[in-house]
Amino acid sequence: MIDVQALSKRYPTRLAVDDVTFSVKQGEIVGFLGPNGAGKTTTMRVLTGFLPPTSGSARVAGHDVVTQSTAARAALGYLPESAATYPEMRVSEYLAFRARLEGVPDGRVRGRVAEAVERCLLGEVARRRIENLSKGYRQRTALAGALVHQPPVLILDEPTIGLDPVQIIRIRETIRELGRDRAVLLSTHILPEVEAVCDRVLIIDRGRIVAEGTPAELRGKLAGAPVVRVVARGRVDLRDALAALPGVTAVEVEETESETTARVVAVAETDPREAIFALAVARGWVLRELAREALSLEDVFVRLTRHEEAPEAPAAAGTAGDPAAESEATPS
Repeated sequence: MIDVQALSKRYPTRLAVDDVTFSVKQGEIVGFLGPNGAGKTTTMRVLTGFLPPTSGSARVAGHDVVTQSTAARAALGYLPESAATYPEMRVSEYLAFRARLEGVPDGRVRGRVAEAVERCLLGEVARRRIENLSKGYRQRTALAGALVHQPPVLILDEPTIGLDPVQIIRIRETIRELGRDRAVLLSTHILPEVEAVCDRVLIIDRGRIVAEGTPAELRGKLAGAPVVRVVARGRVDLRDALAALPGVTAVEVEETESETTARVVAVAETDPREAIFALAVARGWVLRELAREALSLEDVFVRLTRHEEAPEAPAAAGTAGDPAAESEATPS
């Protein structure tokens, strides 16, 4: 449903997107991650028809975003990070307006609005003016506007920003439901949200895709040597006993009056937990914890995008003509 091939976007002062290729299938939710200025916003603006690519191609629901722009946009629901609405309109009026703009027949507008209101938890504010809503409700109104014409493809940029914890949970449930029969590209800085919602992850850095896969696959590729955390009751001499086990390369120990904690590093492709458990039984240790430390998605993200910061250069002439120079330097 989304097909990007060798996509590049060059501005007068820099290359924002560099030979990017990826796809999102129907029934799939893909997280699109990257540090500020990595190229996420530019890529999404090309997909949504706001910017033309310098080279390469992008298709939405089979329609080229340049040569078939109208059809591509009709198949797309887009929620930008800072979504514009009409503050003087009531929520239901705005959604009906959006539905008609998107080509929903008059006889179906009311039903589509009601469904969008229900999905985005807007029932209690449907008759209120948007200017009188909280930031969270305005964000949900914008999300409803992206859904009201029931597009087969959704591009969502920070969809839960400004929501309280209960609302975040409900909107995540809505996104998961929408992703059952749609292609969803989700950009967010909330990494637990990616693990909770997304089937697959794309990480972009300096304009290039640096990693792709499920969260579990990315953690597995970067996990390195396995590390096991061992916690025993009381003061126990863990260091020498654990260091003597086959495959163990290092042991770090911390002690308190009530317990002893060890981090056991083993050679790759080994798992010393069974040997540690057998040793604990033989020595009479009371284990409070025996678990392999897992690499988080945040760890993966930091490892893939960490690099030395370049000295800040003076602004080059012509930067004012670069429409993404400012937007890509802010959270996108």
